[in-house]
Amino acid sequence: MTYDLTIIGTGPGGYVCAIRAAQLGMKVAVVEKRATHGGTCLNVGCIPSKALLHASELYAESEHSFAKMGIIAETKIDFPKMMVFKQEAIDGNTKGIDFLLKKNKVDVIRGTGKILGAGKVQVGDQVIETKNIIIATGSDVAKLKGVEVDEQRIVSSTGALELKEIPKNLAIIGAGVIGLELGSVYARLGSKVTVIEYLDRILPGMDEDAAKAFQRLLMKQGFAFKLASKVTSAKASAKDVSFTVEPAADGAAETMTADVLLVAIGRNAYTEGLGCEEAGIKRDGRGRIEVDQHYATSVPGIYAIGDVIKGPMLAHKAEDEGVALAELLAGQAGHVNYDVIPGVVYTSPELASVGKTEEELKQAGINYKAGKFLFLANGRAKANQTTDGFVKILADAKTDRILGCHIIGAQAGELIHEVAVLMEFGGSAEDLARTCHAHPTLSEAVKEAAMAVAGRAIHS
Repeated sequence: MTYDLTIIGTGPGGYVCAIRAAQLGMKVAVVEKRATHGGTCLNVGCIPSKALLHASELYAESEHSFAKMGIIAETKIDFPKMMVFKQEAIDGNTKGIDFLLKKNKVDVIRGTGKILGAGKVQVGDQVIETKNIIIATGSDVAKLKGVEVDEQRIVSSTGALELKEIPKNLAIIGAGVIGLELGSVYARLGSKVTVIEYLDRILPGMDEDAAKAFQRLLMKQGFAFKLASKVTSAKASAKDVSFTVEPAADGAAETMTADVLLVAIGRNAYTEGLGCEEAGIKRDGRGRIEVDQHYATSVPGIYAIGDVIKGPMLAHKAEDEGVALAELLAGQAGHVNYDVIPGVVYTSPELASVGKTEEELKQAGINYKAGKFLFLANGRAKANQTTDGFVKILADAKTDRILGCHIIGAQAGELIHEVAVLMEFGGSAEDLARTCHAHPTLSEAVKEAAMAVAGRAIHS
């Protein structure tokens, strides 16, 4: 059968693109090597980690917050049952994608896809004829020299989601989103967590003010940090892991041990076995596929989206690219605004960000104003005893247009979207400040931060 479009990979970018293309009248096939759809995000990433984050957060609340509210309860951890709960979250979502692909008459071809050239994809002994090809193969965990992952004692994020027991001591290489989220899960369940980071700060790329405040909150929760440090070697035994830590600059090395060592130093674009070189598809120095503003590769009729191209490795970025590309192929005006892509760290409290950081604005020489409001002064946060954190809004000093927002606090990942919507329409801090917000809500802190841009916050 000949297709209008064949997509390799059914992660968030691939399956969303397939559905949108089918809605627009295309005959679509998807190629998937896993037994289930959803890619890394759904199977070994976003969804299972959020299930464990949710379960562990409820447990931590029961241990530390219930008594203050007059709720007396005895709780204990059934870790195997928690893992079943996590798997149920995965299964429910993968079945949902199966249903959506069938509903939209997308053909599913199981196996590993290899591009033979424009218009041809090989899967096993089968060659698919297709007008267009989209590469949506995602990313894989980055490897660290001298540290061999066995997914037992030395684990990637995949292994960290499949542990058989809660480690007494968990060491994490990398203070990025993945490491801090998984560290939060096990810290709440009783693990002593130590994070080793090569840079002198956590969460590189996020607003520095927010990252520093966030680190202080994590330390209050029991996290230990070794910044400006690197792990140069690690050796696993039957009972623990011994590893060597050195200063990022010159200095003496030390040996540390942990029950489990998590390697969370980032992810790399996944193009293994895809046939890029043979097909003439250009890649950059980091292995990412090069595309133009319409996601076209160096070979006509072949496109790429998601983690396999440049930009933040976020599921929602891949989804938006999938929709935009499907619409472009249908002759419509698909577009992604890369200035308004939210990022969230799903710890407790959450950290959410959209737009520019203060460091980026300073580096670009943009004159801006900042408005900041603490949750400590928010009525709902006080009532809920979730007063950690703040909202910070950055606006152009001349036009008042919002350029960025950074939130640490309960439900930050939900609150950030009212700013994202406003930014999408080019709104100002004044627009947000004069929009009535229900009382008492956490979202009032966002309004007050917008008011603070002009120095007129009411409750601070």
